[in-house]
Amino acid sequence: MTLLVASVVGAALFFWPFFAADLPPDTAALAVTVGTVAILGLMEVGARRLDSGRLALLAALAAVDAALRLALVNGIGGFSPIFFLVLAAGYELGASYGFLVGAYSLLVSAVVTGGVGPWLPYETFAVGWVGAAAGVAGSVVRRARPDAARGPANPRGWWPSRLDVAVLVAMAVFTGFAYGALTDIWGWVAFYRGAGDIGWLPGLSPLEPLERFGRYYALTSIAWDSFRAFGDAVAILVLGTPVLAALGRMRARLGYQIVEAGSV
Repeated sequence: MTLLVASVVGAALFFWPFFAADLPPDTAALAVTVGTVAILGLMEVGARRLDSGRLALLAALAAVDAALRLALVNGIGGFSPIFFLVLAAGYELGASYGFLVGAYSLLVSAVVTGGVGPWLPYETFAVGWVGAAAGVAGSVVRRARPDAARGPANPRGWWPSRLDVAVLVAMAVFTGFAYGALTDIWGWVAFYRGAGDIGWLPGLSPLEPLERFGRYYALTSIAWDSFRAFGDAVAILVLGTPVLAALGRMRARLGYQIVEAGSV
């Protein structure tokens, strides 16, 4: 199962309420999510893109991220420290790896913090896509400029340049709002059924649910999500260079080969 196929499964979960009469059954949604993430990981192992060293790094990143979330369970506004490491790992190690770091971090932290609930499948895919989006951005930058040119002080290419940090800051802002919009779909359907002209209702025309959700998001979530978007951006500005350098050096030591966005 490639990242593209896994993403199609996740997209079906999110868009289900726009075409069906309700949310998918909670148990089925969780089972599909866990199964999809597990199969994607096994496929990466089978394709030898994940050897023992890269698996150990994946486990370490997921564990650190789970600990960060445990330290600040509710976040500050919409900000949570879990996104910073997912963004950095995706940017340096590729889209599929970034997706796995995000998804496994969320699943592990949900178990540790007691956050297992009907919202978990949506959060798992959404955080995974944060890492995947950063991975796509990193692949685009690497294609545009060879690694050897990254950082004048380091011809080996693992020291990030200002462009790398700037691109990752932009991705932090974009994914901060995108994550909020995606995960709001579950809450919109679960808690805002028939709430005026912003609530979810079954049996609407194809465009009307999108219009209602757009109004709901604008009224209830933009301010909250701005804490996440700009909090992540500040974290990248402050800590992005050393963390990207550490991950880049680890990638070089492991001989990590990044699968470009078009082939995942």
